[in-house]
Formats: sequence, structure tokens, C-alpha cells
Amino acid sequence: MIQLSRRLSFLTRPWPAFQLLCRSKTTTTTTLRFFHESSRASIIKPFLMADIGEGITECEIIQWFVEPEARIEEWDKLCEVTSDKASVEITSRFAGVVKKLHYEPGQMVKVGRPLMDIDVPDKCGDVESEEMKETLEPVIKKLPHIHESESHTTPKELGPKLESGRNNETLATPAVRNLTKELNVKLEDVLGTGRNGRVLRNDVFNFAKNRNSPTSLSSPTTSTDDGEIDKNIQLTSYQSKMYKTMTNSLSIPHFLYADEIDFTSLVQLRESINIGLAKAPIIEIRKLSFLPFIMKAVSMSLYRYPILNAKLEHDTKTNKPFLTLRSQHNIGIAMDTPSGLLVPVVKNVSTLTILEIASELVRLQDLAVSGKLSSQDLTGGTITLSNIGSIGGTYVSPIIVEKELAILGIGKLRLVPAFSDSGELMKKHICNFSWSADHRIIDGATLAKANEVIRGLLENPASMILHFR
Repeated sequence: MIQLSRRLSFLTRPWPAFQLLCRSKTTTTTTLRFFHESSRASIIKPFLMADIGEGITECEIIQWFVEPEARIEEWDKLCEVTSDKASVEITSRFAGVVKKLHYEPGQMVKVGRPLMDIDVPDKCGDVESEEMKETLEPVIKKLPHIHESESHTTPKELGPKLESGRNNETLATPAVRNLTKELNVKLEDVLGTGRNGRVLRNDVFNFAKNRNSPTSLSSPTTSTDDGEIDKNIQLTSYQSKMYKTMTNSLSIPHFLYADEIDFTSLVQLRESINIGLAKAPIIEIRKLSFLPFIMKAVSMSLYRYPILNAKLEHDTKTNKPFLTLRSQHNIGIAMDTPSGLLVPVVKNVSTLTILEIASELVRLQDLAVSGKLSSQDLTGGTITLSNIGSIGGTYVSPIIVEKELAILGIGKLRLVPAFSDSGELMKKHICNFSWSADHRIIDGATLAKANEVIRGLLENPASMILHFR
């Protein structure tokens, strides 16, 4: 009885009793699995448009490679964007699930603005925030309408702002946006009367009504007398760049110089070389055009007249002009592409052979047609050639490219009757060269002498071998 009493008294002490209870519970639940419901350690993170360099502050969305609810991995391609200088593929910096795309193809997005929302692990979002903060902070400060506080708001706070980004910062509800589509109205053209400039339904109706009025000045379409409708369209990013560049270029006092070059010997040499190339299986280039020969001749002339390759600059303190004589011969080539006029650059032409120049031209042409030219391919030119004759036209008055002093326009090759030195009638292949130069720096005599050097090399192409470097 005494022994049993001691055992029961053991249970009356709280701590041993609690241990016994826990031990008993453990033994009875080891075969059970417990489930609980809680939020996953993830975050909906806005994926911001990164700075792609070259001072670019906005880009146009060309195409998306992903769609909502698609799972992406690190370095997966998200979209392709194009600026006024080049097209770039944007890749993901982390893995996750796409939740929302904030822009449609054809819309403009500013650097530092959200491109899309991605569901990412919480710690990945934190890492990305720090990286993007360091990358975008100097760019965002340059944009007056983007405040630093906007880049640190939560996804919930970003809701209306992200939605407005789809239409160049125009605020409107989804219902109003659908109404603009039904009435064929551009939301950014409508003046909002709501709070913070928000576009209301009545604003859209009034705009559509006034647009159809014959006295409307803001109408995107106009009717002609025969009933046909004119349509206003926005400039593409490439056209906008050309607009800015050519407007600035027209401030340069141009002077023109034109001459005829006899290509007869060059035609014969090229035909002979192309026959040899067709029989050489290890060489990728099967056929040479005249352009690599012209580029090489221009490069050789720059050693005699380096001022044509110079850059006009101004001292930051005194604002006095001075010249930078550039050592590299980086020749820009005007190309007609599906996106419009582009001027990719062949770098260091002076160090390249004719075949290497031809190979680089093929590479740049392929990239230009597919819209894949990089900013590196489109920048750094020191002098430009426009081979307009490959399309048509004998004479041209080319416009000098910014930060350059001269440009050469090449007309089409023509077979014309001519007299030899002995007075005999013969056939000659003639090509017209049309120069434009900055008359603030280059005089007519200098340009004429440089053209004579080029003439001597092209009319006697065998002599080019003596000057190869």
C-alpha cells in the first residue's frame, strides 16, 4: 500500500506528470502526419525595365516570349524591345511564375518602369530589389516624372500606376479602357477631367463626338473630298531617331562635291575574283560586291587626309571648337531594312582585308534584316557611305551624320559609251560619287584631293595591293 502511494504521489508532482504526458503523446502520434495551411514564402515582384545603356530612357515592346502563368527560369528570354539605336532581348534574373504583362507589343516603356509581375521566392525578390536599385537609381533620377518612392512601393500600391503605364501614364478604369477600344479612341489622346487627370466615361464620349465633328482639330483621321479617310500614325522608334538626327544634322553647313569614277578595271577584277571564290569551298563569301573595294579605298584615303575622319568638339570651359583626329576608320553603311534606315558600322576597316570587310557586311545585313543589331553595331562611326545606287539613282545629296564631317553617296553603276585616249569608241562602267562635307572644317580642295586618291585606287585596283596594311 505504501509502495502504491509513492507511485501515485509521483503523478501529483507537476513536472514529471507533464513529461509523462508528453512522452505518452509522442508514442501515440508517431505514425500520424499533420498538415497545416499557410502562405508560401514568395512575393509578387514587379520586373522593372533595366537600363540598356547608350543613354536610352525608353524602349518599344516588339514581342513577348512569355505569357501569364508561364513558369520561367533564370536567364530565360522574356521579351524583345527596341530603342532608337538597337533591339535587345530582355532576360530574367531569377526563376518564378509570370503573373501579369503590363505592356502590349508596340507600346513604349520607360527605364525603371515595371514590365511585368513575377511570383518569385521571397529571398530572390530581395536580392533583385537591391541589384535593380543600384542599377536603376541613376537612371530614374534623370526622369522627372519618376519619383524614388515609386520604385519601393508594394505590388498592391503599384496596381493603378502599373495599369496606367500601359497607356503612357493615362489613368482610367478597365471599363473606360474597353470603351475606348469600342469607340476606336486612343486613351492617351483623351483629356481626363477626373481626379489626377483620370479619364472618365464622359471624357471618352465627348472626345469621340468631337472627333467626328468637321471642326475638330484633334481628330486622328480626316476625310477627303472623295470620301477616303486619311489616317494619322505615330513614328516608329527608328523613325523618331532619324527625325532627331537629321534635324540636328541640318544645322551643319553642307557643301556638295560630285564626280564620276571609271569602274571598268574594277569590274574585270571583281569578275575574276568571284570566279575564284566560287571554286573555293572553304571560303564563306561566294561573291563580292563593289562596296568592300570602295570602303577599302576610302579608308586608304583617310591616311592622306585624316581630317575627313575627324570629330568636331567644343571645350567644356571655353566652348571653343577643336578637332579630334580619330585613329580608327569606322565606316558606317546606310542600309534599307524592314525597320527603316539603319547605319551599322564596320569597325577598323584599315586593318581588314577585302574578304573580311565583305564578311562583316554580310553579318550586319543579316542582323539588320532580322532586327537584331546591337548598340555596339550601330555606334562609333567616323565616316559614312550610302550605297543608294544598289536600289536606284545616279545622283544623291547625302546628309552628314552627327559627330562626323563627311559622307559619300554612291550612285548606280552605268555602262556608257566613251572615248579612249587614242580616240576610239569604247564601253565604260561609270559610277557617280556624291560627297557632302562640313564646310566649317573641310574645304572643297581637300575633299577633291581625297576623292582623287580614291579614284586612283578604284580605277587601278591592282595598286591597292601596294597599300594593304
